[in-house]
This record gives sequence, structure tokens and C-alpha cells, in this order.
Amino acid sequence: MTVTAEGPLPTDPYDVVIVGAGVVGCAIARELARRPRLKVALVEAQDDIGQGTSKANTAILHTGFDAAPGSLEARLVREGARLLTAYAAESGIPVDPVGALLVAWDDEQLAALPRLAEKAERNEYRDARLLGPAELHAREPHLGPGALGALHVPGESVVCPWTTPLAYATQAVRHGVDLHLNSPVTQVSRQDGVHALGTGRGTLRARRLVNAAGLHADTLDALLGHGDFTVTPRRGQLIVFDTLARGLVRHILLPVPTALGKGVLVAPTVYGNVLLGPTAEDLDDKRATGSTAEGLAALRARGARILPALLDEEVTAVYAGLRAATEHEDYRITAHPDAGHVTVGGIRSTGLTASLAIAAHVTALLADETGLDLGPARPLEPVRMRDPRPAADRIAADPEYGTLVCHCEHVSRGDIRDALAGPIPPRTPEGLRRRTRARAGRCQGTHCGPEVRALLAQATAAPAPPVKARPPRPGEARPA
Repeated sequence: MTVTAEGPLPTDPYDVVIVGAGVVGCAIARELARRPRLKVALVEAQDDIGQGTSKANTAILHTGFDAAPGSLEARLVREGARLLTAYAAESGIPVDPVGALLVAWDDEQLAALPRLAEKAERNEYRDARLLGPAELHAREPHLGPGALGALHVPGESVVCPWTTPLAYATQAVRHGVDLHLNSPVTQVSRQDGVHALGTGRGTLRARRLVNAAGLHADTLDALLGHGDFTVTPRRGQLIVFDTLARGLVRHILLPVPTALGKGVLVAPTVYGNVLLGPTAEDLDDKRATGSTAEGLAALRARGARILPALLDEEVTAVYAGLRAATEHEDYRITAHPDAGHVTVGGIRSTGLTASLAIAAHVTALLADETGLDLGPARPLEPVRMRDPRPAADRIAADPEYGTLVCHCEHVSRGDIRDALAGPIPPRTPEGLRRRTRARAGRCQGTHCGPEVRALLAQATAAPAPPVKARPPRPGEARPA
């Protein structure tokens, strides 16, 4: 296994190169790792996996009840939900099966609920049922006044969006996939059946290419000579409330969806926080991941109607992510047999749920459409992700697990040591946070930040980043 972030790249051609190490790219790499005959590389422009859309979403494990019936997305979300639920149980990825309520706030929305229930049936989801206002408020006693009814979808869950791609990538790397970070693909050519990918670190060669570049999938597709879709970055801003707010909500509270998406929701997280968001702002800049005063004010206004008491709770963090919206309603997964590549575009928020099914679908396209000889399959050794709960037996075996660094999230020196020595070690405090949740709690690193940075600096032999001049004051919105 090889994980590189600097230095020259290998000169021998790979059988398959996957561009983009988001949750979908990592899932494809994991699926191809089951084929020991193949030489596979996963290439990422940034310094860690899951740095794009994958790190900033609402973390819902969807049933696919409201997808367009008969669409590729509907099928892959349905299959992916089953696969990811089983994989999470095997791998220790946190999942909370809280269920969802689509809440109607006016007569038009109320009239839409039976149609959504029928749509769920067409998508082979048969557990949805309509609720009247009395049962709705009994299920969610803190819901704002004026709700007229809801559609109950008990199969919806919340999942950890950071642990999932890390588990996929860890399995892939352990089974021989090369991961090349800091390698943005800026040029592509093809000669004698081999793609030459120009990156900032040199040239990678591939007999087959998978474009899973997310927000930049249309740019890479254009370099490959195609123009099947255009990605419009759709910014979603979210507010994260403290764990003390968790008692206010029992389900994922969804609005009746519109053409722009599923709308503003209130949802618990697997770590006990409560999310409010996202916005849906179509932009031109694929780097515009900053929050805005206008966006956060709009979210608070919506939250005041959905769950009024939530606005009295302390805000732990705010963040924003970009979804890869296109002019098409469905996923844009296309094989180009003569050119030896597969494009995986238009994967929006449901991509987390569908990731394992997308990986199987892309692998079949590589074999059936581009002629890739997959060779025999092998089972993968399972991974087990970090359990955030302190355990007496671990502490007895190694006292480092009993020495807390991040008290808010119960992260020990042993946990940080393990992450820094892992198959895909973090290179920044943000990467370490995604692996351990250090600095993700109530104080957002005010207490543990210096020690976390020092431990990271020791592991990477780099000087510790400077400490910020002033920690956030109580009540301030803190960066995620």
C-alpha cells in the first residue's frame, strides 16, 4: 500500500485511476480493491480524503422514498441504503435510525403528502404513513405551532459522513490501492490506449479512468472531450447546535421537497448535536464554502417556525458545503467505451447513501462497457472504526486511552496517537478532527487546541500552527 502527498508519482501505468477521493471515489476504490489482479490508484487534489462535498452534508442515510421513480438514483439509493446499513454495522460507523417526518405547514403541502406516500410505494418503500396533527405533535412535542400533518418515514437514519469515506479508503489502501493526495488533475491526453493525467506532482498513467471528481467532474469531463452536463455549485449553509439541544427533537424533520432540493431541515446527529439547514444557493464559485450573515439569518428564521425552542440553545458551529448540482435530475453515470473511462457526475446529497451501490455499478460498467478484465474477486478484511466511548479494558491495557485531550468529545491521547499512525494519517488539525472529533465539541478547541496541534506537529515533524489570538466568546457562531 502507498499513500503519498508529495514527491514524484509512479511512471508505470495503472489498470484503473479514480480521480476524486470523496465518498463515491473512495467507495469505488474499495470495490476495485476486491480484485487483486488490478493495479489501482485513487487520486485527490487536496491533502486528505473527503475534503469536498463529502465532509459538509446533512449526513442522512436515505431510504430513497422521494427519488424520481425509475431513475438510476432511485435504484442506487435503494440498494446503497441496504449495503451501507450492513457495512456500518460491520465497521463500527455510527448510525442512528431516528426516522423522518415530512411536515406540512400549509394546505398545499398537506395535499402533497398523499402523493409523496404514493411515490414512496413506487420506489418500493412501503412503510411510510400519513399522520394527523395530533399524532404529529405527540411525536414531536416541541414542534412549532401550525403544522397540519406529516408523512412518517421510519426507515430514514442519520450516519457519520466523515467515518464512512475513511473506512472505505482505509480498506482500499490496506488491500493495495495507491492513494495520491495533493495531485490535482489539470491535463489529460490519451495515446495507445493509455491516459496521461497531468498533475501538480507529475504525470499518472492509466489504462482505465474513472471521473469521480465531484464539483469538478464537468471540468474533467471537458478535458476528456465530453460535455454531457454542467456542475453548478449549490451552497448549503448549516448551523450546529450544542448537544444540550438533542432533547428537543426525536426525528429528522423534513419540509415538503421543492425543485431546489429537500429544503431546510432539523435533524439530530449521531454525535448528539442538532443540525439546522441547509440553504440552497446556486453559485458560480466552486470554492465558496464560507457562511454568510444572510444565509444564517434565513436559517434561523426557518428554524423559528420548525422548532422555536432550538434558537434558545447555544450554537456550537456553523459550516457550509457545496453540492454538485447539474441541469439533470438524475445521476450522470456514463461509460465511454472507446475512450476507456467512466464518468460519475451529478452525485448530490444522496451520494453518501448510494456510494456502495454506485461503486458496484461503476465496476460493472468498467467490465461490461470498457472491457476491463476484473479478474477473480476476494473478500476484504473488515475494518473497525474508532469507538468514541472510553473503555475500561482499553485503559487498563494502555493508560494513554485514559488520558483525555479533548474533554468535550472524550478523545484521548491514545485515540489521537492511533489516528496519526493510521493507514491514512491526517495532515491538518481539521483532518484529525474528522478522524477523532478532537476540537469538534462545545469549546471548538479552545481548551484542547494547543495540545492537539502539538501532537500533530510531533507526528508530522512540522511546526505547530499559531494559536488564534482570542477564543470565541460565549454565544458566538464558531467555525466548523
